[in-house]
Amino acid sequence: MANTETCLKEALASIEGATGVALVDYTSGMALGTMGGSKTFDLNVAAAGNTDVVRAKLRTMEHLGLKGEIEDILITLSDQYHVIRLLGGRSGNGLFLYLVLDAKRANLAMARHQLKRIEQDLEV
Repeated sequence: MANTETCLKEALASIEGATGVALVDYTSGMALGTMGGSKTFDLNVAAAGNTDVVRAKLRTMEHLGLKGEIEDILITLSDQYHVIRLLGGRSGNGLFLYLVLDAKRANLAMARHQLKRIEQDLEV
C-alpha cells in the first residue's frame, strides 16, 4: 500500500503522456493532493469542476435506477484526455483520481490500466 503522494508521483512518472494528476474528494470538491499541471492548467480548479461531472453522473444514475458503479469517466478534448476514476472500497468512498493526458503522447488503454493498478495500491 502506498500513500497519496507516492501514488500521484507514480502516476505522473509511469503513465506515458500524463501531464497532471490529482486525488479529489467529490463531496467537497477539494483536491487532497496534486502533481503536475502548469501555469495555464490549475489542477485545483479542474478538480473542483470535475466534481460537478461526477455528481451529475451519480444523480443521473440514481434517477434512472442504475445499480452499477462508475469505474471511470472519459472526457476527450482535441489535444487532451481527462480520465476520472472513482475509487472503490471503503477507504475510497467519495474520492476519485483525476488524470490529464497529452493526447498525442498517451496510450489511453494503457493509461486506464495503469491508473487502475495505482488505485489498488493507494491507501487513503
